[in-house]
Parts: sequence; C-alpha cells; structure tokens
Amino acid sequence: MSNFLASFDEDLNVVVIGATGGIGFALIEHLFANSKVKSVYALSRRELPIGNSMVQHVSVDLEDETSIEAAANKVSARQPIDIVIVATGLLHTESGISPEKSLRELDIDQSLKVLSINTVGPALVMKHFLPKMTRERKSVFSAISARVGSISDNELGGWYSYRASKAALNMMLKTASIEMARTRKQMTVIGLHPGTVDTSLSEPFSANVAEGKLFTPEYSAECLLKVINDVTPAKTGQIFAWDGKKIEY
Repeated sequence: MSNFLASFDEDLNVVVIGATGGIGFALIEHLFANSKVKSVYALSRRELPIGNSMVQHVSVDLEDETSIEAAANKVSARQPIDIVIVATGLLHTESGISPEKSLRELDIDQSLKVLSINTVGPALVMKHFLPKMTRERKSVFSAISARVGSISDNELGGWYSYRASKAALNMMLKTASIEMARTRKQMTVIGLHPGTVDTSLSEPFSANVAEGKLFTPEYSAECLLKVINDVTPAKTGQIFAWDGKKIEY
C-alpha cells in the first residue's frame, strides 16, 4: 500500500466522510496502512470500531451544517487537509425510500431526502472543507458519485431521484473546481464512481450484477485511491470510474 499515494508529499492529513459505510471503512483501513499518511479523520454519525491511534473519529451529520463546520475546524486545527473523500450516499432505506421505476412512484419527501444526502450534504462539505485544504502542495477533494448520474449515459431510465441527485452532485463538483482553481493551483476536485460494490447500498440489486462485476469494498477502495493518486489539476472537475476512465456528464 505504500505506493498508492506516491504522487503526494509526506505526512498527509486525510479525511473520510461516511466512515462507517462499506467503502468508507475500507478506505480508512487502506489509509492507515499507507506510509505517507500521518493522520486519518473518520467522520460519521456513529463512531468506528477501529483501535488505531492514527484514526480519530469526528461526529458529523450531513443534514446539519453546524456539525459540518465544526468538523472542518477540528480536523484542520493542527495541519491543513490534503485529501478529502466524501463516501456517503443514499439509494434506499428500510423506511421505504427506494429507486423509482416510473414517474408514478415519485414522492416529494423521498426525493428531497435523497437530494439532501447525495447533493446538498456533500456541497456543504465543500463549503467548509475546501477552504481548509492546503495551498502548498498537491491536494484532492473527491466525492462518491455514480455512473447513473451521467445524463449522456442514461439509456435505461428509472431511478429518478438518485440519478438526479448524482447529476446535481457532479455539477456541484464541477462548479467548485472552477472556483478553487483560481486560488489553489495544486488542488483537484473530482467525482468518483466506485463500481457496484457489495455493501448495504447495493445489496437489494446485487443479484442482477454480472459475474465479476460486484466488487468487494476493499477492492473498490483500493481502486479509488489509485485514481486519487493519478489525477492532476488538469483533470479537476471531472468524474472518474474506479478504473480511472473518465465518465461524461
């Protein structure tokens, strides 16, 4: 793992938001094994069961801007942030939210909830975390998007709220990348498609995934870190799949 972040300097300060999710937890395990990482901040509503002195849990709620601002202040108190990975997402819940198969299934409350978690929450993270990131060396802000958020790639329809929330997230990332490029020349802002990963988010739909295309969280996290390592400011504002290939808006 020591070469996964080879393009970065030493003593990295890394933040993972959504640390208790399958991908978030796997990212943290990879990060604290990486020789270039000095500190890992695991942000989530509930604490992580990791007994490692490098990893510090910070409470955050993506629907509470005050908690986001407080978390940004805390993780940057000693050192500017080098890498942020927003590994959160809402596709379905036990309370009844699920991807819509047709327009008949659209529900205002459910749609607003999906947009709140998938778009507005990460945008507020950008608002408070991007100013806390280093200006002096390479930095990357990334957020988990999804291929189904690509408008040009949409050939199947359905999943209205989830598709829209990820398409809107892509626009938030693109717009923030333009603003940051004016003052932070070494920063890259990107969206990441992790593939279909064997987590609770994809569990109801995993039976339809082709053989070999359902990734473990560990493999997906490894791939995403490689993408983060490989990107440069020339690629800021773009969306990349787990294999490093660009996804069109």
